[in-house]
Amino acid sequence: MPRILVTGAAGFIGSALVPVLAQQPDAHVCGVDIRPPATPQPGFVQLDLRDTPALAQLFASFQPTAVVHLASIVTPPPGMSRAEMRAIDVGATEQLVALCVAHGVQHLTVTTSGASYGYHADNPPWLDEDTPIRGNPEFAYSDHKRQIEALLAATREAHPALKLLILRPGTILGRAVANQITALFAKPRVLGVVGSDSPFVFIWDEDVVRILAQGVAQQTTGVFNLAGDGALPMREIAAQLDKPYLPLPAWLLRGLLAVLHPLGVVPYGPEQVGFLQYRPVLANTRLKRDFAYTPQYSSAEAFAALLVAQPHLRRAP
Repeated sequence: MPRILVTGAAGFIGSALVPVLAQQPDAHVCGVDIRPPATPQPGFVQLDLRDTPALAQLFASFQPTAVVHLASIVTPPPGMSRAEMRAIDVGATEQLVALCVAHGVQHLTVTTSGASYGYHADNPPWLDEDTPIRGNPEFAYSDHKRQIEALLAATREAHPALKLLILRPGTILGRAVANQITALFAKPRVLGVVGSDSPFVFIWDEDVVRILAQGVAQQTTGVFNLAGDGALPMREIAAQLDKPYLPLPAWLLRGLLAVLHPLGVVPYGPEQVGFLQYRPVLANTRLKRDFAYTPQYSSAEAFAALLVAQPHLRRAP
């Protein structure tokens, strides 16, 4: 009987994944999150992953055969320190991996991010799974994903009996998605950086859930980028939103954010200019060829589907 533990079960993807996993034959699913889910989940346990004794007790009682680790800080709340973010993202993952090894878990799935590659001027036009993981020390989310990837690479070497699946999603869109990226699209103008197309790769949330469920059911191992076909430059995104596209010089944008961010006017600091300037563009060849999954939407189709589901993102007539 599969016994599947899902962290981040109350989150955007986790809340959709848990009922799908529960439909697998004879599966017993336990969702874990620091907050309760919006829709009740049978077997849910409210738990802070940093509480190592409580997490160890859950492993001992539930005895999972598979773990899906989704818990992460994507948009930190105001006032959260870098150290606290790392404790949640990296420290809790270290504890989780150690418990998986200690309790003989057969299969571990971890979602990291395309951000783990880093936002660098010398990134290749398309990043495949063999591209070095470099992150960005100045961007906490990217740097923490890099550290998690290093931990998982070491785990694969030291504990080959633990089957490990690593998924690196691009920007996830969906009918009800609301995140830092959709917040960019909701602005009256679409900002860009002079000299950069700032292409985005998108994947629909339903595809992410299906990929996760398939990986667990088949105990797939390996590393896979999650992205639809193609990429969508910011200028084209602005055109589809029917909003003006405003590319600014990188130096000017950094200066504006350096002034506005401390005042609380914008949530982004100058260190995040590279987030627009050097977008990691994920190739999905391995996902389609080796994982045998083709996303239902290309990047352009996923963005079009977002605008159908959330028409308020378009400029008001």
